Amino acid sequence: MKAIWNHTVLAESDDTIVVEGNHYFPPDSINEDYFKDSDSHTTCPWKGEASYYNLFVNGQQNPDAAWYYPDPKSKAENIKNYVAFWKGVSVED
Repeated sequence: MKAIWNHTVLAESDDTIVVEGNHYFPPDSINEDYFKDSDSHTTCPWKGEASYYNLFVNGQQNPDAAWYYPDPKSKAENIKNYVAFWKGVSVED
């Protein structure tokens, strides 16, 4: 699987985990050059608190377009620090 935004591959892995229709990419599969921590957080009742990344590619920003769970609840432990995408990021084979 590949996560692509602004004609750039942000993450690539054969080992994603699908949860609620979203592909979660292993932390070592993302290209950290394009990711910057965001101050945003949301809470999922069963996964816990999500943290976000802002994406920066070719001079453009996509705020809060990637998220992960640094300290998930026990039922979501398998996606700890795995990264998922939205806001126009294409996830494809």
